[in-house]
Amino acid sequence: NNLNWLRAVSAAASIELIHNFSLVHDDIQDNSELRRGRKTVWVKWGSPMAINAGDALFVIAYQSMLDLSKHYPAEMVMQATNILSEICLKLTQGQFLDMSYENRHDLTIEDYWHMIGGKTASLLSACTQIGALLGYAKPDKVEAFRLFGYHLGLAFQVQDDVLGIWGDESVRGKSVASDLVEGKNSLPVLFGLVQNRQFASRWKQGAIPQTEVQEVANLLENEGAKDYAEKKSVEETNKAMQFLEQANPTGEAGEAIYQLTN
Repeated sequence: NNLNWLRAVSAAASIELIHNFSLVHDDIQDNSELRRGRKTVWVKWGSPMAINAGDALFVIAYQSMLDLSKHYPAEMVMQATNILSEICLKLTQGQFLDMSYENRHDLTIEDYWHMIGGKTASLLSACTQIGALLGYAKPDKVEAFRLFGYHLGLAFQVQDDVLGIWGDESVRGKSVASDLVEGKNSLPVLFGLVQNRQFASRWKQGAIPQTEVQEVANLLENEGAKDYAEKKSVEETNKAMQFLEQANPTGEAGEAIYQLTN
């Protein structure tokens, strides 16, 4: 039956609701005024309302996941909900690391992978893992799909880091070079700190104003940070592709997932 995929839609909606809940709270925590080119929830309605709205999204996400019980046995619904809960915990752990890394100058590249593993990769791995589970895949296939999503998430975040320094604002819907102004510990920045050259000494002197962004971005690029990050993004994409080939999705959906990955 071609309509089988519709049975999993409430799970997809659940993950998207979790994603948006995390963004509403993330924007408060990061003091971000723009999201997807629009004013953030807290800017429009204040932090107390935004916290409450995020809480509501979180609850609705679980209600949506439980809607699966119309089409799936209770045990599978429990499994999917359990995966979602673990992912939510990982999200908060990643966010904790992100916030606790601010104002620290002793971070390593290893610290970065821990942070984005929780903040970004976990959510994408939930999508592919829960999708495979609800497609009645065997456990080893479900695991291959999970790892596919995880490495794709790492690749995506590294790519986002590159765009956060050298990207185009009109494409991203976020203010460009804001990552340097905001002092984000992104992969290019941590690479630059490890080099301990001109960029590192400037970074340790304190906040970078908008007027200095271009100059600092050039320093980073000259010290090899952009090339390094782009190479890492490709490496993680290739790992994701290997797990996708292991999972071996077929038919129209299989073609679509390969296209999306690329």
